[in-house]
Amino acid sequence: MNKQELQKRIKNLAVQTARLCMNLSTNLINRIYTGQLVRCSSSAAANYRAACRGKSKADFVHKLRVVEEELDETMFFYEMLAEFNPASKSELRTLYKEADELLSIMVASINTTNKNIEKEKSAKKNPKSPI
Repeated sequence: MNKQELQKRIKNLAVQTARLCMNLSTNLINRIYTGQLVRCSSSAAANYRAACRGKSKADFVHKLRVVEEELDETMFFYEMLAEFNPASKSELRTLYKEADELLSIMVASINTTNKNIEKEKSAKKNPKSPI
């Protein structure tokens, strides 16, 4: 999966989340949790876009960590809304699974990039001799 496909997938999660939130009943709990959910899901999408424009690998990793946190928070609010909206549990479960998969991708990307950074550092410290 390339970065454009991943950007589209994360943005789609935010859009589907917002659509679901618009259809939930209006009450104090839903208002608070849906507000948080819309913010963190869209923040994950926006921060992934920013990560793809990172100035360096370290900047990329830093922004991916923000995406990781926002996706984790998104999953938490899916859980909370499911507790108070049993009729929407199926939709929330589907979105939760997608967020979980995206979170796994982000963690793998962070780990891979960190390993590559370490390899580059060690290569600079120990350059191969021409002999």
